[in-house]
Amino acid sequence: MSDAIEVSGWKHVYSGKVRDLYVPDVTPEGAHADRMLVVASDRVSAFDHVLSPGIPGKGELLTTLSLWWFDQLAGADGGEPVPNHLTPDDLPAEVAGRAMTVRSLDMLPVECVVRGYITGSGWAEYVVRGTVCGIPLPEGLENGDRLPEPIFTPAYKAPLGEHDENISFDKTVEIVGAERAAELRDRSLEIYRRAAATAEARGLVLADTKFEFGADDAGVLRLADEVLTSDSSRYWDAEAWRAGATPSARMASFDKQIVRDWLAAHWDKEGEPPALPADVVDRTVARYRELLERLTA
Repeated sequence: MSDAIEVSGWKHVYSGKVRDLYVPDVTPEGAHADRMLVVASDRVSAFDHVLSPGIPGKGELLTTLSLWWFDQLAGADGGEPVPNHLTPDDLPAEVAGRAMTVRSLDMLPVECVVRGYITGSGWAEYVVRGTVCGIPLPEGLENGDRLPEPIFTPAYKAPLGEHDENISFDKTVEIVGAERAAELRDRSLEIYRRAAATAEARGLVLADTKFEFGADDAGVLRLADEVLTSDSSRYWDAEAWRAGATPSARMASFDKQIVRDWLAAHWDKEGEPPALPADVVDRTVARYRELLERLTA
């Protein structure tokens, strides 16, 4: 699966679904490194599978967007600075544009999902039970509707190759403790609200997103991994959402929904997923690029 390349001064130690992780090449085998290099590949995943082919330029587009959001959340948007995992080290030339140097953190095994609108798996659950991740919601909602308030719906981050599992807040408390669980919830909701306001000012709806956090050696909670990208979030065109009479018209997407929709129509989720057609790849990268331009212009 990995297409990790050799990077001068760094040693490859791990590949996830879409990112490759390196430590300084002077790090002894098995020793703790105080900083890492995170490289975003052009791989794309959906339904917990890495797909083929990749999306050309995706790693650079998503890294550029993550860095822009990290800057906004560090106070550029006028809000209280959110601690993150970035360090000021120079980037190796081989991966410049699609990599970040970061401090090592004790990553928490909880994906912090915030939903401001109902769609996707949340909509499917609501139709059957009137809930999203077990949280009761008002009757009469339609697919794509804005929720009365954003909701925190955490998931347990499963090991590579296994499915992430939606969990309750009480289960989050069991995993990370009451104080840390409350901090994850409150921080995630705060970031979502700030980001949603920023997106709205640029004609975009931030329907939902997921954050990952880790603790540094002093116990400070830091925002990590990617943040508010097309891979970790659902963005819709605000004008289309307001005017749309059907879910497909309302949810004009700037994320990898194009990939999800094609895969859902052409794969029964058994065995290896089929290769993505060229037009799906082309439309996806065009939407990624348009989102970056609309947010950062």
